Amino acid sequence: MNADQSAHKARPSIPSATALDHPASIFIQALPKAELHLHLEGSIEAETLGQLIERHGGGPIDWPRMARLYNHRSFTDFLMAFRAITHWLRDPDDYEIITYNLIRRLASENVVHAEVYVSVGVMLWRNQPFAEIFDALERGRKRGERDFGVSVNWIFDAVRHFGAEAGERVVDEAIRYRDRNVVAIGIGGDERIGPAEWFVDAYRRAADHGLRLTAHAGESSGPESIIAALDQLHAERIGHGLTAIQDPALLQRLAEQQVAVEICISSNVRTGCCAKLEEHPVRRYFDAGLNIVLNTDDPAMFQTTLSREYQIAQDCFGFSDEELGQLARNSFRASFLPEQGKRELLTRF
Repeated sequence: MNADQSAHKARPSIPSATALDHPASIFIQALPKAELHLHLEGSIEAETLGQLIERHGGGPIDWPRMARLYNHRSFTDFLMAFRAITHWLRDPDDYEIITYNLIRRLASENVVHAEVYVSVGVMLWRNQPFAEIFDALERGRKRGERDFGVSVNWIFDAVRHFGAEAGERVVDEAIRYRDRNVVAIGIGGDERIGPAEWFVDAYRRAADHGLRLTAHAGESSGPESIIAALDQLHAERIGHGLTAIQDPALLQRLAEQQVAVEICISSNVRTGCCAKLEEHPVRRYFDAGLNIVLNTDDPAMFQTTLSREYQIAQDCFGFSDEELGQLARNSFRASFLPEQGKRELLTRF
C-alpha cells in the first residue's frame, strides 16, 4: 500500500497526548519483542534516582524538582534532565543496580532481547573509572539474564556535541570490550552541534574492528542528518529518523534499502521534536514499506514501556495485531545478533 492509499484508511481518533487510559492488550503483552533503541541511563526511575541521591549524600530530596526532570518541554530541556540524572551515577555499584533493574522491567514486558545504549561518552567526559564501571555493567547483565532470561548486548554511545576526539575515545573502549557483549557504536546528543562528518574516521575504525554501526539522526535536525549518517557513517540502523518524512527521495531510499529505523513515538512527542502525536510519521513509514522498529528510548524519563508504545501504535495509528506482529519480527531481524540468534528468537512466534 502506498502513502496515498493509506491516507484513506480509517483511523481511530487520536488523543491529544501520549497518555493511555488502559493497559496494553493481552496480545501485546504476550508478544515476544526486542528493543533496539534503549538508553540505560534513561531507564532510571524516580524512586531509584532518589535512592542514588541519598546513597551519595545528596538528601534531603527535593521531590518537586525531581519530578521536573521527568517532564520535558523541549529537546534541550531533555538533554539537561539527562545530564542531571546521570550526575548521580557515581560508582560502579550504581551501574550494576540500574542494569539489573532494567532487565527485570524488560522481562515484565516480554522483551526477550535488548540492545542497550550506554553513555560511554558521558562517563569518559566525567573521568569516571570506566573499566570498573563496565565490569559492574556486566555483573548486572549476567545476573539479569540468569534471573529473567532476557539477552542484552551493549551499544557504546558517543555524544555528538562533545566532538570528534571524544568520539574516538568511545570507539577505543568499544574495541577493547568487543568480546564482552559490545556489539555496536552509536552517536547521540545534539545533531545541530555535532555533524556526522566529525565521526567518519571513528565509524570507519569501528567497522574495521567488527563493530556494527547505528546513529541517532533526524531527531532534532532535518533529513540531511539522516542522509549524512547513511552516506558518511554508513550507519546500518537509524535512531529516530523522524524527519525523513520531509524528503520523499530519502523515504524511498530507506524503503528500498530496508535500513532499520528505530522509532520512538513517545520520546519524539515528549521532547517536542514532534509537535503533536497525530503528526508522527510512524504509520506513513510503515505504509511506505520502511523497516521500522518500535522502541522506548528513555522509558523512565518518558514514562512509557515497550508494550505501551505498541498500544499507542494500535490505538492512535490503526496498527492491527497482525501488523504489530510484523513490527515485533522486525525487531529481531534488525538486531545485531548473529543470524542463528535471530532465527532462534523468531521461533517464539
